[in-house]
Amino acid sequence: MEENVFDVLKERGFIAQTTHDEQLRELLGKEKVKFYIGFDATADSLTAGHFLTIMAMMHMQQHGHTPIALIGGGTTMIGDPSGKSDMRTMMTRETIDYNANRFKEQLSHFIDFDNDHAIMVNNADWLLDLNYVTFLREIGVHFSVNRMLTAECYKQRMENGLTFFEFNYMLMQAYDFYKLNQMFGCKVEMGGDDQWSNILAGADLIRRKKLAEEGADGAELKKDPAFGLTFTLLTTSDGKKMGKTMKGAVWLDPNKTSPYEFYQYWRNIEDSNVERCLGLLTFLPMDEVRRLGALEGAEINKAKEVLAYEITKIVHGEEEAKKAQEAARTVFASGGISENMPSITYTKAQFEEGIDLISVLVDTKLCSGRGDARRNMEQGGVKINDDKVTDPTRKLLETDIVDGAIIIRKGKKNIYKVVIEG
Repeated sequence: MEENVFDVLKERGFIAQTTHDEQLRELLGKEKVKFYIGFDATADSLTAGHFLTIMAMMHMQQHGHTPIALIGGGTTMIGDPSGKSDMRTMMTRETIDYNANRFKEQLSHFIDFDNDHAIMVNNADWLLDLNYVTFLREIGVHFSVNRMLTAECYKQRMENGLTFFEFNYMLMQAYDFYKLNQMFGCKVEMGGDDQWSNILAGADLIRRKKLAEEGADGAELKKDPAFGLTFTLLTTSDGKKMGKTMKGAVWLDPNKTSPYEFYQYWRNIEDSNVERCLGLLTFLPMDEVRRLGALEGAEINKAKEVLAYEITKIVHGEEEAKKAQEAARTVFASGGISENMPSITYTKAQFEEGIDLISVLVDTKLCSGRGDARRNMEQGGVKINDDKVTDPTRKLLETDIVDGAIIIRKGKKNIYKVVIEG
């Protein structure tokens, strides 16, 4: 008997909430279902935060279901207030379109869009030319403002002032689900658990629209309902979303976060998150996930190596994963230099004058600013070639170069190679 993907997602730790547990499980077990996940084009690359969602899409596709990747060319012009204490910065249409195209490229690396195995659409196609009055008459009439104001995504924003501009976001996302249901027979919307209110709104809109249509009754709706499912959010022990570093987001684009830095991020996660991440972000069998997750003390580092390697392999390919692992082992196990570790280049002329170490720490983003760099140095947290540096006026000179490079460390886990050009 073929495995039900609902059980796979549940065992691996993906499922946070669903609208109808048993009905959805039954649906996914008996027919090939079209489901959708939305990606607002707020940056020119997907992030580690998106990766959990992409893994769920891959599991669904592997079990014969059809992903609809919805690029939010329209909704990005508003900005989702979920999880935000302030209004998002408004973006130009050109920037959004550019970002949307980058998302398409990246998603195609993970999802097979050939021969209708998956569908990619952009909600700009139906949202940007909407007639506002018609939209209010056909869609707005089905929304209760009282109920909307109880949604978590709005409650948080109410404290700082929720604009009517953002208040429309839930209607637009709900309308997306309705449109995809009409266009493709899409029956399930999936997303992070912070999207629960918006997903519920979409499923409810489809129900209300069907009931309002001529000839539609409760029996017909029961036969063909719309479902919502949310994924657990990966958080650190203090409740912050995973996938952020001092430098900012952990990107899937290798030009924004190198494979080595990507590997290192997962290699250095908290011990308590290792088993969860192995279940959610790799395809390792669950018996192996549990075995690795049960390791304790220094042994847990072996599990972290496996985790980092497997995730990097999925995102950047096996060759890059091997290079990243080799570089990490060389640097941290033997204190050596690897060509695959992150590096920054300065000119020979700059070395002759001497390069301000504080500037290097800021340039490499090992420190967030000059004050942060100075504090780290004074507290003994910065090393040049394994020698502690506490003098904030220290400059890098050609005499610091060993084996063709200078190794700068901040703390135990942050490292950069400084090389001379020419």
